[in-house]
Amino acid sequence: MSSEDIESGSDALLVAEDEAYSKGLKARHIQMIAVGGAIGTGLFLGAGSRLNIAGPFLAVLYAIAGFFAFIVVRALGELVIYRPTSGSFVSYAREFMGEKGAYVSGWMYFLVWATGGIADITAVAIYTQYWSIFEGVPQWIVALIAMLFVLAINLSAVKYFGETEYWAAMIKVAAIVIFLAIGTFTLAKRDISGREFSGVQMISENGGILPHGLIAAIIVLPGVVFAYAALEMVSIAAG
Repeated sequence: MSSEDIESGSDALLVAEDEAYSKGLKARHIQMIAVGGAIGTGLFLGAGSRLNIAGPFLAVLYAIAGFFAFIVVRALGELVIYRPTSGSFVSYAREFMGEKGAYVSGWMYFLVWATGGIADITAVAIYTQYWSIFEGVPQWIVALIAMLFVLAINLSAVKYFGETEYWAAMIKVAAIVIFLAIGTFTLAKRDISGREFSGVQMISENGGILPHGLIAAIIVLPGVVFAYAALEMVSIAAG
């Protein structure tokens, strides 16, 4: 088989990936899917324990991870402009790395979300334990309901999926703004409990920037990277 035949077959496969798909997401949906992916459970649920381990240096870790996340999203954006596709970045792996590269990247991505999805569903069940309305309800029941809800949204029409993602991301953005406002007030004025002052001296008096050393900060780095998971969905949604 000649190289021309192989190239022709690859082109036909790339075209077949986009057949029978319609583009139902608007620009605002895609934008908020990316924003919502950057502020997921890795930030809301995991930030407290990471801050306890890494100390104030956690902000530096988030900045470093955010820089590399920006590069990844920028690269994916270039690929989307080059050739929009419904096959996600696996389609690009097939084009530039061959079938083996597409196979490996596709299954690795599946495993990432298979395990990450479990973490997200578990986080939902943990959140609800702080609400009195769910008092006495086993966590596995809440997790099952959340999983069925997510499944229903993903099986629905694309426009409904986009709207759900859009408003869910807006809620998370609003929560972040509220957190920042409360945190700024606490640092500028007084601890909410009124028992002690907060400020820069709280850092210097409790171990400094790295209270448990650099190794402890490096240990939490994978969790920091996990907080940016789902940013790559902008390439999938844009196709």
